[in-house]
Amino acid sequence: MSVIGPFGLSVRDQTLEADTQAGLTAVEEGLLEATKSDVPFITEAAQHLVRAGGKRFRPLLVLLAAQFGDPYAPGVVPSAVVVELTHLATLYHDDVMDEAEVRRGVSSANARWGNSVAVLTGDFLFARASHVLADLGPEAVRVQAEAFERLVTGQILETAGPRDRDPIEHYLDVLAGKTGSLIAVSGRFGAMMSGADESIVNILTQYGERLGMAFQLADDVLDIASDSHESGKTPGTDLREGIATLPVLHLRAQAEASGSPEDRELCELLAGDLTDDARHAEVLRRLRAHPALEQARQDTLRYAAEARSMLAPLPEGPAKSALEGLCDAVAHRAG
Repeated sequence: MSVIGPFGLSVRDQTLEADTQAGLTAVEEGLLEATKSDVPFITEAAQHLVRAGGKRFRPLLVLLAAQFGDPYAPGVVPSAVVVELTHLATLYHDDVMDEAEVRRGVSSANARWGNSVAVLTGDFLFARASHVLADLGPEAVRVQAEAFERLVTGQILETAGPRDRDPIEHYLDVLAGKTGSLIAVSGRFGAMMSGADESIVNILTQYGERLGMAFQLADDVLDIASDSHESGKTPGTDLREGIATLPVLHLRAQAEASGSPEDRELCELLAGDLTDDARHAEVLRRLRAHPALEQARQDTLRYAAEARSMLAPLPEGPAKSALEGLCDAVAHRAG
C-alpha cells in the first residue's frame, strides 16, 4: 500500500498506483512546459507557484476518473494540466484581491513583484490553459468555459456579499462556484477524455462538485479546530483576516435566533480587531467550544457522504475505492 496525492490517500493496487504516479509526473512536466515563455521574467513569474508545489488535488481527480475508461488516452494528462493551470491562475488573482503576502510557503507574486505583474501572470496562465484546451476539442472548451463562468460568478458573489439573501445559503453558493465548479470539471474531464460512458461522466461530475464543497468546508473547520501542525497554517488565519467562514456564519445565525448574551458577546468580539493576539486567542477558544463549529463539521461530513454516495453505481475496483478514500480523507480532516 502506497500513499499518494493530498491528505495521504492510500492506494492499495499496484497498477493504479503506477498509473497515478506516472500521470502526476507527466502533469508536473506539462505544467512546467505550459508556463514557459520566450521572456525569462514571465517564465519565472508563471512558474513561481508551480515550483512552490501544492496538493495537485484536481489533477489527481482527473487521473482517478480516467480509470473508468482508457487512462492512457491522449487527452487525460493535458486536461489535468488545464484544470491545474486554471486553479493556479485564480490563486494569483485571489492573492491580489486578498492582499496576501504568502502562498504555499513562499512570497506571493503580488508581494514579490507587485499587483500588476500578479494579475497579468494570472491572465498569462489562463491563456496557456486555453491553448492546451484548444487541442482537446470544442466540447472540452465548452465545459471549461461554463466552469470558468461559474468560478468568476462565485468570486463576484463573494465580493458583492449576501445583500438580502440568507448568509449561509449565499456562502455555499460562493463555494460551489469558486471551488466546486473546477473540481467537478476535474472529474468530468478525466471520465470524458478517457472515453467513459456518459452516465459515468455525469456521476463523476456530480461527485467532484460535492467533494469540492466538502474539501473547502473542511478547511473552514480546520482553521478553527486544528493546531498549526495539523492544518499547515496558523490557526484562526481566516478569523484574523475577517473572513466569515461557515462556523462564524452558523454562530451569527444562532445568536440572532436565540438572542443568547454569550453568543452576542462572541459576535461582538469577532467584529472587533482580531489582529490583537489576546482577543484573537479568546475568540478562537470560545469558537472551538461552540455548537456552531460542530454544525459546520456536520455540514462538511454531509457533503463528503453525498460525494461518496454518488459513486454507488460505479463498478467496484481500485479506482472506485480510491475515490471513496478521498471522501474519507476529507471527512477525517474535518474530524
